[in-house]
Amino acid sequence: MDNDTSHEVFDVLAIADGIARVRSPYLFEIGEELTVRIEQEGQVSEALARVRAHVGPEDARITELEISERTAPRRVVSG
Repeated sequence: MDNDTSHEVFDVLAIADGIARVRSPYLFEIGEELTVRIEQEGQVSEALARVRAHVGPEDARITELEISERTAPRRVVSG
């Protein structure tokens, strides 16, 4: 989120144990912190995400984000 504007930046591969494994056309700095909106199973929450690592080959890089300060999930309301 940037000035209350959301940008779809990540393709989420998995979220487990507070770590999100994502793909992105952007390469964020290790240690960089981002505010993210997580939509999962019809619910949405916001969280702080810190870039923990980049793994895998250069042409298929996966970014690991450490998720913290996640808000309670709420139902996605459309319209």
